[in-house]
Amino acid sequence: MQFTSNDGFTINLESASAGGPQGRGRTFHARRRNRHDRGLRGELLLQALPGSLTRAERFTELLMDSAERLSELWGAALGPVEFAVEDIPVALERLTGTGERVPMALFQAASAEAPAVITLYRRPIEQLADTPDELGEIIHEVVIEQVAGLLNLSPDAVDPAYRRFRRY
Repeated sequence: MQFTSNDGFTINLESASAGGPQGRGRTFHARRRNRHDRGLRGELLLQALPGSLTRAERFTELLMDSAERLSELWGAALGPVEFAVEDIPVALERLTGTGERVPMALFQAASAEAPAVITLYRRPIEQLADTPDELGEIIHEVVIEQVAGLLNLSPDAVDPAYRRFRRY
């Protein structure tokens, strides 16, 4: 049955199954799950949003934030320093076998050919943190300790905020 208004608007009251092959051909479940044939219009999270970052990318961003803060405080003294991230220390099995403490970072002094390199180990540092905010604080403290070793200063002299937030 079809109704047409004076404006030319048409309403069709025939069921889809009565139309046979001309019907929509989708099951009830498919119609219910994708209402109005819209589907997912785009990515669930945009690439620029923090929720789309992996743990390793988030760790690297926190490290760079900490390095930028220290470069603002110390300027040229930290110019030739490079920062790196590795998942675990190379000799982790030997360290755990002997009962030694697992390092959170490694400092390699500058040589004639290469600048100083501070390498942070992501997994041991992540295991210390209970919350994402605490992770950023721990990363910053580890970076401060390594830079203090580089500059032959105490960590408190490198950054006045050292150990301000530590709860352990």
